[in-house]
Amino acid sequence: MKRLNEDIKTKQFKQMYLLYGEENYLKRQYKKNLTQALVAEGDTMNYAYYEGKKVAINDVIDLAETMPFFAERRLLVLENTGLFKSGGGDFAEYLSSLPETTYFIFVESEVDKRSKIYKTVKAKGHVEELSFQDQETLKKWIFQLVRKEGKQIETLTVNHFLHKVGTNMENILSEMEKLFSYTYEREWITKEDVDKVCVTELSNHIFEMVSAVAEGKQKKALDLYYELLALKEPPMRILFLMTRQYRILLQVKELVKSRYSRQEIAGKVGLPPFVAGKYMDQVRGFKSARLRQILEQGAELEERVKTGLLQDNLAVELFIVENTSINF
Repeated sequence: MKRLNEDIKTKQFKQMYLLYGEENYLKRQYKKNLTQALVAEGDTMNYAYYEGKKVAINDVIDLAETMPFFAERRLLVLENTGLFKSGGGDFAEYLSSLPETTYFIFVESEVDKRSKIYKTVKAKGHVEELSFQDQETLKKWIFQLVRKEGKQIETLTVNHFLHKVGTNMENILSEMEKLFSYTYEREWITKEDVDKVCVTELSNHIFEMVSAVAEGKQKKALDLYYELLALKEPPMRILFLMTRQYRILLQVKELVKSRYSRQEIAGKVGLPPFVAGKYMDQVRGFKSARLRQILEQGAELEERVKTGLLQDNLAVELFIVENTSINF
């Protein structure tokens, strides 16, 4: 991100930028900042935006070949086109010899680094992976948001906030805005404020359910399940998310047994490092064989629901009750 900030500050731009990764907030912010720096606000003559996998590349090339209208450059933004997963070989050939006045910003969730278009953009422009941020980076960002509002918050409260709302920056910003409104007449934001107005992020709620199962706390696990039902979460989605977490736990368990570090596990599983640490702690309550049995049980219950042999809400209750009644 340092390179992107430097280019925007100095106005020394590459002709192509690729922004990709899981953190949508950062992708949106840098797409906006680069766009504002490359073309004047409201200049619809020299700016074009394309989205989706049905983008007509020939139309894009035709516009890219058009000289800018009373401006220094023409900017084309392509988002979620899938070009960086499907190869985009022919388009890559074109990008290797762009007109000097044409600039591109590509925004994608996933890329294939072996693809010709990825290699072309990397060689001719700048590629930036915008991944989930680590805990320390998120904490610094939250402190900046709090100071900007003229408020104060303790580190322990920030830790509690992150545990509750998760690591998605868009969600963090939304929940912080709720806190700022709730504490409008006060300087300090407290843990009690967080508990009163912030919504527990679904994956964290599921994490707590699995933790309760691991500890044999059947009542707590069921209470958490009923809370999700009260929030209108479909039972089969809850079952899917629980089995997904067990699948992640099995991956983490095997990587821990192979003596991978927390940072390495985070990279292989696709988790922020501090979240990977939470999984490494949680997985101590399970054996690999038991995790595989739980995954098989989840698949069996899903099949019974789909074939009408079992009601969906009862299936999840059975899943929780049976797994909290067993010694792991």
